[in-house]
Formats: sequence, C-alpha cells, structure tokens
Amino acid sequence: MITTRKRIWGWFFFDWASQPYNTLLLTFIFAPFMKELLGSGSNAQTVWGYGVGLAGLLIAIASPLLGAIADRSGRRMPFIWLFSLMYVLGAWGLWYAEPGNFSLILIMTSFAIGMIGMEFATTFTNAMLPDLAPREEIGKISGSGWAFGYVGGMVALIIMLVLLQVNPNTGRTLVGLPPLFGLDIATREDTRIVGPLTAVWYAVFMIPFFLWVREPRHPGAVPVARAAREAWPQLRQTLRRLPRNRSLFAFLLSSMFYRDALNGIYTFGGLYAAGVLDWSITQIGIFGILAAITGAVFAWLGGKADDRFGPKAVILFTVVLLTAVVVGVVYISRESVFGMAVGPDSILPDVAFYVMGGLIGAGGGALQAASRTMMVHQAEPGRMTESFGLYALTGKATAFIAPLSIGVVTHLTGNQALGITPLIVLFVLGLGLLRWVKPNGAPQPQSAG
Repeated sequence: MITTRKRIWGWFFFDWASQPYNTLLLTFIFAPFMKELLGSGSNAQTVWGYGVGLAGLLIAIASPLLGAIADRSGRRMPFIWLFSLMYVLGAWGLWYAEPGNFSLILIMTSFAIGMIGMEFATTFTNAMLPDLAPREEIGKISGSGWAFGYVGGMVALIIMLVLLQVNPNTGRTLVGLPPLFGLDIATREDTRIVGPLTAVWYAVFMIPFFLWVREPRHPGAVPVARAAREAWPQLRQTLRRLPRNRSLFAFLLSSMFYRDALNGIYTFGGLYAAGVLDWSITQIGIFGILAAITGAVFAWLGGKADDRFGPKAVILFTVVLLTAVVVGVVYISRESVFGMAVGPDSILPDVAFYVMGGLIGAGGGALQAASRTMMVHQAEPGRMTESFGLYALTGKATAFIAPLSIGVVTHLTGNQALGITPLIVLFVLGLGLLRWVKPNGAPQPQSAG
C-alpha cells in the first residue's frame, strides 16, 4: 500500500535525483570546465551564455503548452518519463567533451537536451505539490523537498570531488586518492565523468518517485490527442484573462525577473570563480558544497518560515539578500575586495567569495522553495500543471536575458565582473513587482471546460 508519507517521500526524490544537473553540470564542475575547453574565462562565459539562453527560450515556448495538454488529459507521468530520458541522454553526452578533440555543437546540444528534460520534468512534478497535502502544509513540504534536493546535489558533488575529480597539481582527488575506474587524467576523463555520473544518479534515484508517486484521477480528462488539439486555444484563453488577475500576473512577472537573476548566479558562479579568481575545479567544488549545505538548511528553515509568515515574506527577504550578494561579488577580485586593495598572495578574495557562496545557497534555497509554494497559492486549482507551465514560461521567457546579457556584456567589455551586472537589474525589477502580489492569491476567474 502506498501511504501519503510514501507519496511525499517519492515526490522528494525527484528533487534529490534531478539536483545534480544544476549542481554538477550547470554550476560547479562542467561549467568551469568550459574554460579549459575553450581557453579563457571570457570565451567560456560567452558561449555558455548563448547556449543556456537559447535552451531557455525553447523551454519558455513549450512549457505552458505541455502543461495545458497534461491538465486536459489528466496525464503527467508519461511526460515525466519522456523528459527523464532526455535528462539522462543529455547528461551522458557530456562525456565526449575531451579537450582538443570535441565538437562544441555536440557538447552544447547534449547539455541543452538534458537541461530541457530537467526543466520540463520539474514543471510536471511541481504541479503535483497541491495533491500531496492541505494548503497550510505545502510550504513545509516544498521547503523540505528543496532541502532534500540540495543534500542530494551536495552528496553527488562530494562523490565527484573525493572519488573522481583530480587536482592537476597533485594528480590525486581531494582526499589524496587516485580517481576510480582508472580514469585517464591526460584526457580529463576524471572531469568528463561528471556527465555519466549525473545520468546514472538520476536514473537510480528516480526509482522511488516512479514507484511511490501516483496521479489522482482527473474527472473530465480527455485523450492526449484531443488534449493536444485543444491546448493552444485553452492556453490562449488563459493568457487573455491573465492580466485581470493582478496578483497572479504580478507574481509571474516578478518571479520571471528574480528567478532569471538567481539562475544567472548559479549558471555563472563557477565560471566567474574560475575566470576572475583563477580557482581550480576542486576549489569550485568546495564552494559548491558550502552553497549546498546552506541551501539545504535554509530551504528547510524557509519552509518553516513560509508556513508561519507566508511565502511572500520569505521571497521579499531573500530577493533583497541576493541583490546585495551580487553587488558584493562584483567587488571581489584577485586585486581587491570591496574596494580594498590586496596582495597577489592574499586569501581574502577566496574567503570573501566563499562567504558569498554560502549566502547564495541560503537565499537561493529559501527563495525557490517559497516561490513554488506561492505559485500554488496563486494558481487556479483545475489548471495546476498549466499554471506551473506558465511559471516555467515566465521563468524562461526572460531566462535567455540573464545568460545572453551576461554573454553580450562580457563580450563587449572583456570583463567578467562587469559581465554579471545585469543580474542586479533583474533582481530589482522582481522586487518592485512584488508590491502587487497578494499573499494568498486572488479569486480565480473560472472558464468553461
């Protein structure tokens, strides 16, 4: 018998299984490795910005349509299976990023396929949240799930650093071991293995999700083919009436900006440390562990605060915090820290960036968990997957702006510090729009059918 507790834990396991794509590939291991592949931090940041931005554009276009199809058909699991396969295949393809012997198109296409799979699967699993518990408990569940995901990402990162990833100066892993499986350091197999590791991790830890999570029956569900035909007219109707619900509309716009900025931090944090501070991938991995620890702790605490004070209060606090953090990061370099000159051997830039990493993890974990809860409060109950599709749309409609603007500004200035300044603007825009968001949403206009 599948109990409610098992269903909740099965849902948690999606966060655990999927988080390494963000932790290992998007931020702390593979993204910094792009600097080695392409020869410079600025080149890597430019290519990464364009690649991630274009993938985000495709996600933005397709997510709400797929959500509308799922709501009309009452089927989410088949979509999750399909996107899980894309996740695994895309992650595995990064194994072929051998320095001096790789196809940039193949590598970026593989990364995009995996990222699209991860994002679409997230849309459908997020939409299951209100089916798990009463509304007054979903803040805690969302925060706990996000915390569990952060722990999963941290464990995967520790495995990578302790057993696989080699420090080029020592030829050994973080704890002094040779890499497992006889990985060839000369062709950087010790780093490229991060793709297959991420793929296998997801495949194994999605088993509890598929065993324990069941979709409730949806009255009025129609066959998938019919749902696909009706999806666009339904979505068009939803978009037309969306501005009438000022609270939902404002939240979608606000989250569009601040989530884009947060994703920009995650996407370019490792690249920034590699290019500006000249950190090794091992150092960036330690930075990632710190961020994962604070992310897990504060996602859990944020869930508690969410249930007590409401998700809007948590969102406001964390957006302000993260805006300040980005401003601080701009003023950290090898030559100075917050305007104070330092010597070439000073550890102060490293310490300052580690502190920023801890704050990024803390703010990001709580912000994402609270945003997921807020979306449930704002959404129309009968259109939950479509609503989370719109949430993905607004999360990705400008998701190309952060990476592309970072890529463009970095390209024009040749300066990585100046390149991340668009994130400050995005956070401020998101903060301003929150004033029109009602904490518990507004009455939803009902539609026929």
